Amino acid sequence: MRRMSALRSFIDIGANLTDGMYQGMYHGSKKHDPDLDKVLKRSWDIGMEKMIVTGGSVEDSKNALEICKLDSRLFSTVGCHPTRCNDFVANPEAYLSDMRTLISENRDKVVALGELGLDYDRLHFCSKDVQLKYFEYQLQLSGEFKLPMFLHCRAAADDLVEILSRNMSIVNENGGVVHSFDGTYDAMQKIIDLGLHIGINGCSLRSQDNLDVASKIPQNRLLIETDCPWCEVKPTHPGYKHVVTKFPSVKKEKYSVDSDCQVKGRNEPVNIVQVLEILAAIRNEDIDELAKAIYRNTNNLFFK
Repeated sequence: MRRMSALRSFIDIGANLTDGMYQGMYHGSKKHDPDLDKVLKRSWDIGMEKMIVTGGSVEDSKNALEICKLDSRLFSTVGCHPTRCNDFVANPEAYLSDMRTLISENRDKVVALGELGLDYDRLHFCSKDVQLKYFEYQLQLSGEFKLPMFLHCRAAADDLVEILSRNMSIVNENGGVVHSFDGTYDAMQKIIDLGLHIGINGCSLRSQDNLDVASKIPQNRLLIETDCPWCEVKPTHPGYKHVVTKFPSVKKEKYSVDSDCQVKGRNEPVNIVQVLEILAAIRNEDIDELAKAIYRNTNNLFFK
């Protein structure tokens, strides 16, 4: 493992630390002891200064906020993921009220409204009409609490942009990021034109087309993330050849919390450095200067 430059500071804007994998659970089966403390330590050691734990429902957001109590550097989103918007249907006012209460009682930790948006790749979880309705319904909380938006968009950029364009007072005042972006150049440009940021992780860099788009994101609109435990940079990805910093890993069945290895196939916040390395290479930018710009962008959006 190569030691990172001391000049670099990171903020992971999307870490799914509530996932059972960090408790050793995989597909309902326990493979190892909980190791979230080790996962966090590895990230702090490479220069992670803050981390935003993703909330995807009321219950998930509650769990994220519990994790945030572990460390002053952990923060959270509160929101309802598009694939979970059926949670609203029975009593929309009550569900929104639960979100409002979570935000108001944890103002020191909640830094964004989300994860919210549209996902047309997984309509088997929630229909398009339900997603559209409750995406827009949630936006009022961004205006109410002056929170930036942590947005999800899969194969739905035109509808996402259309809804946000109808709510430009909220967008202009609070801003936001379309995280885990893997869309086209045209979609990226429409999002940028709204004044929003683009979040890049391993899933954003899976194809040459992805790399071409990521290379053209304006530097002042670029944020990075891991979306762990998913969205790792894989050896099969075209950008992998630009990865300098590599960490040892073992299969989950052989993993010990006492080792300094990662679990093979389980992404961690520490791997954010690999996203940075790929971006610096494909953009032909100095890696330390790019790290500073991304860090500044992230602070300006979520921690000003």
